[in-house]
Amino acid sequence: MISFYWPWLLAALPLPLLVYWLPAKQRTVTAALKMPLIINTNTQVSSQKDNKKSSLIVLSLIWILTVIAASRPQWLGEPIDIPTQGREMMLAVDLSGSMQIEDMRLNGSTVNRLTMLKTVLGKFIKHRKGDRLGLILFADDAYMQTPMTYDRKTVKQMLDESVLGLVGQKTAIGDAIALAAKRFDAKKKTNKVLVLLTDGQNTAGKITPDQALELAVDKGITIYTIGIGADEMLQRTLFGMRRVNPSSDLDEAMLTKLAEKTHGKYFRARDGKSMAEIYKLLNKLEPIEQNQQQMRPLTALFYWPLSAAFIIALLYLMYLSVPKPLETRKESNSSNFKEQIND
Repeated sequence: MISFYWPWLLAALPLPLLVYWLPAKQRTVTAALKMPLIINTNTQVSSQKDNKKSSLIVLSLIWILTVIAASRPQWLGEPIDIPTQGREMMLAVDLSGSMQIEDMRLNGSTVNRLTMLKTVLGKFIKHRKGDRLGLILFADDAYMQTPMTYDRKTVKQMLDESVLGLVGQKTAIGDAIALAAKRFDAKKKTNKVLVLLTDGQNTAGKITPDQALELAVDKGITIYTIGIGADEMLQRTLFGMRRVNPSSDLDEAMLTKLAEKTHGKYFRARDGKSMAEIYKLLNKLEPIEQNQQQMRPLTALFYWPLSAAFIIALLYLMYLSVPKPLETRKESNSSNFKEQIND
């Protein structure tokens, strides 16, 4: 809806009418030159009336637009929720080489682990309204892909654009936890949550998981760990198909320890369905902030009537500056004068 910041200025709209309706004695202007009666001035008087009427319309329009612009019209948008107290949630995603193993079932199809993670985690990000989210990608090293932000769309986009091999082939779990602890806000009242998704064990990095765990406990960070990978899959060999465990490198003991020491929980994601259930459970363990304030964005509109008034005034001045057709007027007056003489 449209509102006015200074609506009382609209009371100035009828001021030109008050000036126009002043007593006639105050507005009477005597002619500077009395013309002979033998000259026909009907055409000139009619022309002057038309010019006066058009000028009155143009000036009134300029005045109305100027007063409207001065009252500062503005568009009041739809209400937008603003969180009153933030929850900070960091997502640490493993991009090691093993994430390309195609052992995950998603919507009836077999896909690799990263594809499944992007699909299911993307839906989770979309529903975390009111939380500040951050994204860490780790393999040989850990990198902050997206700092803490309320812009969930950007976080999801950065996740979708991540590719295998971007930061190496190994798994630096300790570095990912340490980087998250470093990047969390210093607010004491904020819930600091780290969701760590990996399919292996710590094989790289400068900080061990135990050292990172001490740092997380000191910072009051809750860690939820998710181990990705199926229990078995069929693998083709020279002697035919055989069943193998693609998750043999998954260090579940370490992931469980990280979660329990920080009052979190360890989950096992064997397919897309189980991972979706994990995120539903996470939404219950770390509920979205419900007590939110609302704001309605304001968009200034004063420049529209102000620009229109300026353009109309400029065009009117250009019209007044155009020279009048004097020859035509003289011929008309002389013909009228001759007719009067003949009569």
